[in-house]
Amino acid sequence: MASSFTVITRAKVPRERLFDLSLDIDAHLASMSESDERAIDGVTAGTIGLGEEVTWRARHFGVWFTMTSRITALDRPHRFVDEQTRGPFRSFRHEHLFEEDGAETVMTDTITLASPVFGAFAERLVLVPYLRRLIRARNRHLVGVFEC
Repeated sequence: MASSFTVITRAKVPRERLFDLSLDIDAHLASMSESDERAIDGVTAGTIGLGEEVTWRARHFGVWFTMTSRITALDRPHRFVDEQTRGPFRSFRHEHLFEEDGAETVMTDTITLASPVFGAFAERLVLVPYLRRLIRARNRHLVGVFEC
């Protein structure tokens, strides 16, 4: 059984600019510097597009993980989806939605994941809170790029 969670971020940033930055490998790496994340294969810099893959290597919980993700849906500037094709999860899907609400952009991240070993209990107790913190930190970094 999979677990799912949503993070909603509101920002006074044009939707198109926030959408494009969310697909930028370099911006992602800057937002994940605490985990020493690196893009080691596929699209390793610049903007990733539909059907393209990137392989990430990062340290989480003191352990090095490698995960390959593919952009499986892209409708600029409204939505894109990245999904794990190889890696530590039984399944991992990240849907990114971008909507306008007056002068703000509402960025909605929905993550659906399945743990390879520990099941729903570990997902809800450990993985979901950890990943929620990572997504919030990533989004703060992305929005902060425009505040400089």
